[in-house]
Amino acid sequence: MGEWSNGLFGCFSNIGLCLITYVAPCYVAGKNAEKNGEDCLLYGLFSVLGCVGLWSMTKIRGQTRAAKGIDGTYTNDLLMILFCTLCALVQEAQEWEGPASASIARE
Repeated sequence: MGEWSNGLFGCFSNIGLCLITYVAPCYVAGKNAEKNGEDCLLYGLFSVLGCVGLWSMTKIRGQTRAAKGIDGTYTNDLLMILFCTLCALVQEAQEWEGPASASIARE
């Protein structure tokens, strides 16, 4: 198993994503859900509903970890969402974006 490609407080490596998450975290939560095959609008709306939001964002973080082969537990995901919500959302989104320096080779 691996680790996150960006640290929890590495959100400033993509300042645009950081600003969008600060202004509209429900949008980023929905997009993260969409990348995991879930409904963007539904999970975006869930993210603002208190305990339902905690559950939904924790679920999506767990799905991201599973898809990317990242070590972790549900409890750790819950704590990250509970205490560092915006940074955790950015970290997940960055995981789906991949390394900034990655390029597609042309044939």
